[in-house]
Amino acid sequence: MLINFFQEVRAAKVPVSLKELLDLMEALDKKIVFADIDDFYYLSRLCLVKDEKHFDKFDRAYAKYFEGIEVLDDLFAESIPEDWLETELQRQLTEEQKAEIEAMGGLEELMKAFKERLEEQHKKHQGGNRMIGTGGTSPFGSDGYNPEGFRIGQKTGKNGRAVKVWEKRGYKDLDGDITLGIRNIKIALRRLRKFAREGAADELDLDDTISSTARNAGFLDIKMVPERHNSIKVLIFFDIGGSMDPHVKVCEELFSAARVEFKHMEYFYFHNFIYESVWKDNIRRANETTALWDVLHKYTPDYKVIFVGDASMAPYEISQPGGSIEHWNEEPGAVWMQRLTDHFEKVIWVNPLPEPYWGEGGSLGMAKQLLEDRMYPMTVEGLEAGMKYLSR
Repeated sequence: MLINFFQEVRAAKVPVSLKELLDLMEALDKKIVFADIDDFYYLSRLCLVKDEKHFDKFDRAYAKYFEGIEVLDDLFAESIPEDWLETELQRQLTEEQKAEIEAMGGLEELMKAFKERLEEQHKKHQGGNRMIGTGGTSPFGSDGYNPEGFRIGQKTGKNGRAVKVWEKRGYKDLDGDITLGIRNIKIALRRLRKFAREGAADELDLDDTISSTARNAGFLDIKMVPERHNSIKVLIFFDIGGSMDPHVKVCEELFSAARVEFKHMEYFYFHNFIYESVWKDNIRRANETTALWDVLHKYTPDYKVIFVGDASMAPYEISQPGGSIEHWNEEPGAVWMQRLTDHFEKVIWVNPLPEPYWGEGGSLGMAKQLLEDRMYPMTVEGLEAGMKYLSR
């Protein structure tokens, strides 16, 4: 069973090697899980999947492999021990259902009848009260009713009384090229972490407590340390208005996720490209701005800087004095970007436009050149790559 299952997972493009398969086999050999199919799902996912973004691919492969009567027949014959199934059924049944099964001859008779009918049946069956199929009152199948039944093959059941739903998927897409959501963004941003202990000592240091107690002749000597937290400092500049209007939702999600993930985070807004001033309140952007020189003087070079924008504008808005469409800028935007990249150690640009639309010319190409190609698409994989660079 495991070899075929392993091949199914690989066919779903989950990057898994023989080492992970051997880990799973060793875990089963040591009986880390026993007689619980849910535990087997979590154990196999733990051993075979090394990145959360592949959970959905694994779930699809798992559902496909354990789907249908033919595969279940193989599992009965070769793979899943009968005591696994019996224990799982006992765990799922209510006391009322157990009493009804006992009245019918017990769980052993139910399992025996199932295997006999599986051997007898060679085609799909609809309705009735005996064969394995859909509808009807047989204990085996789907879309029917029987208090001690379990579902086989079908994706849903109408009466909700099946002992085990074999094809349940527990995770939504977390793939690298899907549309972002707050959960996905948080997962990607967690790549940028540097833990430190600062502040009041309010967390138990177990190792030091044990050592100190041993040195103190067994008298308890409790040691405390400050709580670990992410010490990364982040500065984010958001392009706002104009061509960025269609991307407001994903930018809001990025902003929300970043505020949760980073304890030290500051943000500013700009329009199209960076010039001599930025702002924090878009309503008062005309008269309440912050000079970019003040930003450079206030925030230390170890801040990780992230620009968020589509970099879609006229090229002269980057290269020429007076290029801004909102005010007269004495110096080109390219000069201010150079000052930022000279001051801060790590600067990247995150672009909500799909990467195939970027091209190499125009304003977007100029922005990439100024950032030395450190522009990343706003996908899970893109954010992960950007966070990996910032964390070096």
